[in-house]
Amino acid sequence: MRTYYSDDHRLHHGTCELIDGKLQPCFEKPQRADHILKRVQDRQIGAVLAPEDFGLAPIARIHSADYLNFFQHAWSRWQALNGEGDLLPFTFPARTLRSVRPQNLHGELGYYSFDGGAPITAGTWQAAYSAAQVALSAQAEISAGAHSAFALCRPPGHHAAGDLMGGYCFLNNAAIAAQAFLDQGKQRVAILDVDYHHGNGTQDIFYRRSDVLFTSIHGDPAFEFPFFLGYADELGEGAGEGFNFNYPLPMGSPWTVWAEALEQACGRISAFDAEVIVVSLGVDTFKDDPISQFKLDSPDYLAMGRRIAALGKPTLFVMEGGYAVEAIGVNAVNVLEGFLGA
Repeated sequence: MRTYYSDDHRLHHGTCELIDGKLQPCFEKPQRADHILKRVQDRQIGAVLAPEDFGLAPIARIHSADYLNFFQHAWSRWQALNGEGDLLPFTFPARTLRSVRPQNLHGELGYYSFDGGAPITAGTWQAAYSAAQVALSAQAEISAGAHSAFALCRPPGHHAAGDLMGGYCFLNNAAIAAQAFLDQGKQRVAILDVDYHHGNGTQDIFYRRSDVLFTSIHGDPAFEFPFFLGYADELGEGAGEGFNFNYPLPMGSPWTVWAEALEQACGRISAFDAEVIVVSLGVDTFKDDPISQFKLDSPDYLAMGRRIAALGKPTLFVMEGGYAVEAIGVNAVNVLEGFLGA
């Protein structure tokens, strides 16, 4: 299995995020990708390749032109205002307010954000753009005939909607890759999101469509971020009704409980007869993750990989979350090795 990776991820290194009522150092940090890369190399699962540049067009198939224009130029606008530190939103169009797009930088940032967990820095646009190219390059590998590929993306993407950033995410790498498969002739793409946190952005992007099946196993949003999506009764709308399946689980869920939800999700994918699978690979389900509450252990990720492999479909793994930095490499690569060894 080839891994696609770009050093550009280090250009995004937020100094702080707003969480638990205070600004604190970001859990999403460059060392996450560094540990995974080292583990990929140490375990010799395949070549590590730099991405090709497919340009902005495939990204614009998912994200709106206005959003991309804002994101691309937000940092330079912040500098023109003599802004200090990271650019973070502090006001949002909440329920009682109009959802209008202001012209002021901070108002516009709030319009395009849903939390204070996606700091924009000098290198954030380039890092996110390169992460999308990583996903597209791994997608192209599978389109060319490979059975699997790993997109070592950072920053992650599954919380980003078509015109919304948040949860450490700016561009939705998994959605961009899924759309690329469709644009190149596939008719049925399945996304399996195994991150601890619901992939609200991915769900929103495909919620009214029947060509992409979205399945997600995650912490119950009644108690866990992102709170406002990820409930079991969200089944899709219009043409997408019956193509969205969420499996929210209680805090403290162990592998036995998690694996049962995986069986249900895999059953949906098999019934859908997906031509290709995109896995949003978050390993923040690990028992020692600092911001998550499941109890999976490192050997469980081998079993996860084996079960995904049993679906028998070409599979693209796209890296998402995981914040137990010392263990992230072992856990992410265990999924890949389980898949390869099944």
